[in-house]
Amino acid sequence: MAIFAFTMVHAGITDLTSYKIRNGLMVVFLLSYAVLAPLTGFSISEIGWSTAVAASVLLCAFTFFAFGWIGGGDAKLATLTSLWCGTDHTVAYLIYTAVLGGALTSLVLLFRGLPLPALLENQPWIGRLHSRRLGIPYGVALAVAGIAVFPETRWMVSLF
Repeated sequence: MAIFAFTMVHAGITDLTSYKIRNGLMVVFLLSYAVLAPLTGFSISEIGWSTAVAASVLLCAFTFFAFGWIGGGDAKLATLTSLWCGTDHTVAYLIYTAVLGGALTSLVLLFRGLPLPALLENQPWIGRLHSRRLGIPYGVALAVAGIAVFPETRWMVSLF
């Protein structure tokens, strides 16, 4: 639970402030799943199906990346979060992501339409967020969606 929460918060914050989601974070997230899923009682079949679902998310996400709609870090985060959500909760995760991503995009576009107050001009990450040349830090929506869905997953339900 702590690994999942840390990964989501870290990925969301770093994407918001730097437009980057570090590969090292994603490797630790993947390795954590590989170690913890069997220890938590997930069967080989469940792990296999979760992997298949994550692979399909990876295919879609990298298609979106190829069209320039999302970043590579976003694609990796969506894929690995889907792996952790499993077959039962990936659809809910993707729906939350779409809704939250739409809201985030609307807010960022609204923010970019307003003049940047002088007090905020010295903050590089706010300047990047305000820039119309850059995309939307979609990792924020991916992370919040993951946090919203995770309590319903088998990871959490098996604790109680």
